[in-house]
Amino acid sequence: MVQMRPRVSVEQVEEGEELAPKFDEQGLIACITTDAKNGEVLMLGYMNREALEKTIQTGEAHYWSRSRQTLWHKGASSGLVQTVEEMRIDDDQDAVLLRVRVAGSGASCHVGYYSCFYRQVPVGAAHRKGQKLVFIESTKTFDPQDVYGDAPNPTVL
Repeated sequence: MVQMRPRVSVEQVEEGEELAPKFDEQGLIACITTDAKNGEVLMLGYMNREALEKTIQTGEAHYWSRSRQTLWHKGASSGLVQTVEEMRIDDDQDAVLLRVRVAGSGASCHVGYYSCFYRQVPVGAAHRKGQKLVFIESTKTFDPQDVYGDAPNPTVL
């Protein structure tokens, strides 16, 4: 059983076999989530200690919702549960990578797209020409109204 350990040395953190995550000032650690089938980035979320522990224990992705200030079991309300195929921790243990299978439509974005990264930002020459954001996903995977109904939108302005 993997347990989180206190951080005691650089060697332990970078080369050791102990999980010693570094949470930020708000008690959070960044988590990049990808599709286990094709490696596509689905989302960037955050985990607090409880979310990380629950993800390890259950094999299903849990996050800390910064907008709702609550633990969030991904898919609990939408059915789009993320089953963890693999979890990695980066070199200094301050970021997590999940490779997941997504239930249902396979989408992970509350807006209805497959990935939360459904727009491309123009850079370099395209930026200088004034190009706007480009939608790289042309259709939604599901209708958010059908899935979430009258639940409040988690996007905070």
